[in-house]
Amino acid sequence: MSLRYQSDENPSISLVLGLGLQLTTLSVSATILITTLVMRAGGQSEAYLAWAVFAAVVVGGACSVLQTFRLGRFGTGHMLMMGSSVVFIAVGIQALSVGGPSLFATLVVAAALFQFLISHKLAQFRRLFTPTVSGTVLMLIPVSVMPAVFKLLEDVPQDSSTHGALLSAFFTVVVIGGITLKSNGALRLWAPVIGIIVGSFVAVAFGLYDTTLVLESAWIGLPEFIWPGINLEFDKAFWALLPAFLLAAMISAIRTMSGAVAIQSIAWRKPKAVDYRGVQGAVATDSLSNLLSGLAGTMPNTSYTTGASLAQITGVAARSVGFAAGAIFLALAFFPKVLALILAIPGPVFAAFLFVMVAILFMIGTQMVFADGIDYRKSLIVGLAFWTGVGFQNGVIFPEIFSNFAHGFLNDGMTSGALVAIILTLFMKTTEPRSRQMKTVLELSALSDLTKFAENFAATSNRDESKVTHLNAVVEEVLLTLIEQNSGKESDEQQLILRAKKDGKSVVLEFITTSGEGENLEDRVALLAEQVEQHSIEENLSLRVLQHLSTRVRHQKYSDVDIITIRVES
Repeated sequence: MSLRYQSDENPSISLVLGLGLQLTTLSVSATILITTLVMRAGGQSEAYLAWAVFAAVVVGGACSVLQTFRLGRFGTGHMLMMGSSVVFIAVGIQALSVGGPSLFATLVVAAALFQFLISHKLAQFRRLFTPTVSGTVLMLIPVSVMPAVFKLLEDVPQDSSTHGALLSAFFTVVVIGGITLKSNGALRLWAPVIGIIVGSFVAVAFGLYDTTLVLESAWIGLPEFIWPGINLEFDKAFWALLPAFLLAAMISAIRTMSGAVAIQSIAWRKPKAVDYRGVQGAVATDSLSNLLSGLAGTMPNTSYTTGASLAQITGVAARSVGFAAGAIFLALAFFPKVLALILAIPGPVFAAFLFVMVAILFMIGTQMVFADGIDYRKSLIVGLAFWTGVGFQNGVIFPEIFSNFAHGFLNDGMTSGALVAIILTLFMKTTEPRSRQMKTVLELSALSDLTKFAENFAATSNRDESKVTHLNAVVEEVLLTLIEQNSGKESDEQQLILRAKKDGKSVVLEFITTSGEGENLEDRVALLAEQVEQHSIEENLSLRVLQHLSTRVRHQKYSDVDIITIRVES
């Protein structure tokens, strides 16, 4: 479906607030439910629970606002909601049960620092956190979420009619799906809201809407301030639980990366290459939110990918919607009655809404995997990871062994599947042929050294003279393009690293330079087909030659380095 508003455009205030409220409803509900579950299961008092929920909503809302900006190395610059993470549920309950809130807070801070490291060194992790891994994680999120979604279908008051739950969920899905499929106009923008309203009216008719909590809650209020402190003893309990928290932090970071890549992939009318500076910013903001959560003694966060699903349904990917959603999220922390009103939405209606969201999210993950190019190796990684996640989620893979392993950490389908994808990707990367490397400076005088390096590599790879000439031409055109991008800039002498390796019958060349502010080379190559004017052809001659010589160009821009990967077929 067509995109009505891309990331940098501004819809009307009414539309921004309406869609922002939808995002807030999903995010704040999940945050409250997850935090409540962990705190109660961990044996905490109602007073501490009230504080933990308040802190979780404040941190989630504030960091959702931050995600819509690009402030230094923080923020993705897109609509990306933050909220309590399901990945930390099992280990969070264990930490609270063993050492109370202070141990829990210390472990969350440690996990946040680890995520800061991942964000800062994301370029070094690029071979591990690939689009194949990120897309698989997105596909596995519905696997983890759907059991809870289906359980919500039965979340109705006792002695209520089962038909009421069925009909309210049915009408919610039908209205959202029907309007989305058949309307391309303004009505499509409000499809989720209309679906929730219709489903709620049906639920009211069957007595499923419980307003008791709404009536009992205060309009404005703050909980008692309870700070758990940080446990700096680092006892056996800390070291025993630390690996599980670090693993959860890594999975959470991958989910945030996947969310950042997903929203970028649908945020523009003309597809653009992923800006990995925005992905780094998303993970850095995730790290900051977890640091704040740890200091406050509440649940750590992750990104919620519902923003990408909502943008796909409504055709609105404007970052202003994310800003409004985060601001509403933050404000709700101080209005208990409004929070109670959102939580009072009947379970079957909420489940139907989530059902549509995660179905779309699954397809976004699938598209991400295929957009990166699929071969038999990536197919095997995705297939094994996905079905392993399904198996663990349903408790059918040696449950007598794994059900209690690491406190049930592998029982979550997204976690177990992501681990398989990471392990298989790591195995593939470590067993592939080693690359050869050279360092030089980014200037024209380096051309002779670069071509000599390419000739020596071709000689060791038993390539004939025509293939050597082909590689030299690719090296020359990339060098000329990089020099053109950096022309006119007053900066220190830039270093250039060239790596070359064999991949079957192909050669993969990787050019690494310190990061610049120029356009993404991958985007420029993609735009060549649309440029027909003579002056454009002349200006982009190097790019057109490069496009002809290579089978694939990939440009990853990070905060500290640019990495251009060129695949050349034999």
